[in-house]
Amino acid sequence: MNFDKDFFKALLAAPGPSSFESRPAKVWQEQAKTYGAKLETDPYGNSFASFGETGCRVMLSGHIDEIGLMATYIDKEGFIYFSAIGGWDPEQLIGQRVRVLGYQGDILGVIGKKAIHLMSAEDKRKNSSLDEMWIDIGASSKEEAKRYVREGDVAVIEQAYIELLNDRVVSKAIDNRIGAYIVLEAARRAQNPEALVTATATVQEEIGHIGALVASYGLEPHVAIAVDVTHATDTPGISKQRSGDVPFSSGASLTIGSITHRGVFNALIEAAENNNIAYTIEASPRRTATDGDDIVKTRRGVPTAVVSVPTRYMHSPNETIDLKDVEACIALIVAFINTLKADSRFTQP
Repeated sequence: MNFDKDFFKALLAAPGPSSFESRPAKVWQEQAKTYGAKLETDPYGNSFASFGETGCRVMLSGHIDEIGLMATYIDKEGFIYFSAIGGWDPEQLIGQRVRVLGYQGDILGVIGKKAIHLMSAEDKRKNSSLDEMWIDIGASSKEEAKRYVREGDVAVIEQAYIELLNDRVVSKAIDNRIGAYIVLEAARRAQNPEALVTATATVQEEIGHIGALVASYGLEPHVAIAVDVTHATDTPGISKQRSGDVPFSSGASLTIGSITHRGVFNALIEAAENNNIAYTIEASPRRTATDGDDIVKTRRGVPTAVVSVPTRYMHSPNETIDLKDVEACIALIVAFINTLKADSRFTQP
């Protein structure tokens, strides 16, 4: 398996919640330079790595932001209260270690909550709330805490990359650094002189797909693929009747629905079957909750597909993927790109 672990681990380790993506973007840009890509950025922070000169313009979009926290208030004892950037399950945050991107530099902390021993019976029955939590950086007063952190500073979970059995890996921020990894790797591997392929590490997906809309407007692609994560449905308690059959090791998940373009979807299936690449189909009758939802709206409309990596424990400190599915996503996108002609255009069948 041709997986660049060092690059991926560097992407994961770089803290970058929505609107604060410059650190992982720099890691991504430096890697793209080693591939000989033409690099560009835009005023909002999107990164572009282009391969080729002319032909069918292909946009590959993988968002590089992660969910995080933002400091909102510091009390007199130096405890830092926060709000969520993106969609957190509060239960996932209890007791976690965090890296605060303080205005004076990074500082580590822990998320605290009243210990269970001190809770009333009623409190124990309630779901946890962000209002009941705080970040403790070890400060003994508000004045000391504010020497390191001020309102508006952000934080991310401090959780290391680990490896499980069967080529499965775990980390925070896999949603969606794996998408940013895949689009760059696919653009690098594709060999089609009739296509101009631009891998795009987009910003602010977790707060509304803002970067993708901006990026696609500038690129004016003829076709686009948004690469993201989707829920693996092979863990306990998930209804396959409602969520589909998307297990680990099943390959690339291809979305069909009201937003995605059926012509591009069909071309991806054809490329997968012609090249013996594993895939599943995922139904999404409304929006896809990916960059694809806003790429399609650009200018006169962009034919857009969504290719996803099955992921366990999404929006948690321990997001988990199977690297065989990552490789299937890359291989499928490469196979699709290599079928394009300079004048390839997609219409709804």
